[in-house]
Amino acid sequence: MSLTNFRTLGRSGLVVSPLALGTMTFGTGEWGADEASSRAIFDAYRDAGGNFIDTADIYSGGESEQMVGRFVKDTSSRDEIVLATKFGFNGSASPLNANQSGAGNPNAGGAGAKNIHRALEGSLKRLGTDYIDLYWMHIWDGVTPVEEIVQTLGDLVRSGKIRYYGLSDMPAWVGAKAATIAAERGVPGPIAMQLEYSLVARDVEAEHFPAARDGGMGILPWSPLAGGFLTGKYEREDTSDTGRLSGSNPFGDSKFTERNWDILDTAKSIADEVDRPVAQVALAWTLAQPGVTSTLIGASKVSQIESNVSATELELTADQLARLNKASAPTPGFSASLTSRDTRKMVHGGHAVSGWDDLAKTS
Repeated sequence: MSLTNFRTLGRSGLVVSPLALGTMTFGTGEWGADEASSRAIFDAYRDAGGNFIDTADIYSGGESEQMVGRFVKDTSSRDEIVLATKFGFNGSASPLNANQSGAGNPNAGGAGAKNIHRALEGSLKRLGTDYIDLYWMHIWDGVTPVEEIVQTLGDLVRSGKIRYYGLSDMPAWVGAKAATIAAERGVPGPIAMQLEYSLVARDVEAEHFPAARDGGMGILPWSPLAGGFLTGKYEREDTSDTGRLSGSNPFGDSKFTERNWDILDTAKSIADEVDRPVAQVALAWTLAQPGVTSTLIGASKVSQIESNVSATELELTADQLARLNKASAPTPGFSASLTSRDTRKMVHGGHAVSGWDDLAKTS
């Protein structure tokens, strides 16, 4: 595998690399990289053959989009690059925006038609382009009807301002409903889900993965290294200086749990076996999961990009994957038990019947 081992994203004709370059680090802010460093990261990813660049209107108050736009223009690579950005967060009060200011216009965030059109026009200007290849709903606002989201984004596809759209950080039922509405109405539907997913964050396997598979959506994991936890740079004995995983952070709850340390120990043992950094093992596991089309990687220096790209060449054995799966297996909730083999046996007279989606997982 390499970055030129292209694949289509979901049930679409959009061709992407197995690793997408996330640019949340481009620009000012606590975890930011200046323009020279960001350009070096962009160039390293492109030199390795990558074609999938992911940004957002909220990153560094729009500075990330501006940088990406300049880099694409300077390299005359617009036709080669799959350019993705996002809408949804209100810039006045978001932890992802270093320039946040507090309360602001409620219609400058969310998934309503008014904000989607406002956000898209701003992104097009900052990126210096007249269309977006993949437009993400960054987060569901909890109030906008799914019908409105599908109508608005579908109209933008038909207008040519965006080519495709996807959904990020939303309940699984929102994705399933969006795909169903689009299919029934014969209008453009979502082609991907962007979700937190890693060895230490597998809860989305229960509902989101099946919904994505049924709706023809590819999975694009964010934070596959759990905010740096799966790089092995932190110590179980001392978490006093833990960078962006300390205190309030955009990666959710603390990663420093006994369960997660045990998962990391298993990953480290396999890293020793293959003589690779543990981060590459964690990425290789993510890339091997059914339903994952491409995986987001972020970096603050070129060496991180080079190491991440090397993970595409690592093929874990069936035994190694099984050990990682066992160590990281999430505690199944009620919904997961409904499709278990034991439940199927009860329903089908003691027979473990395989459905079409089981076959799809291994095809």
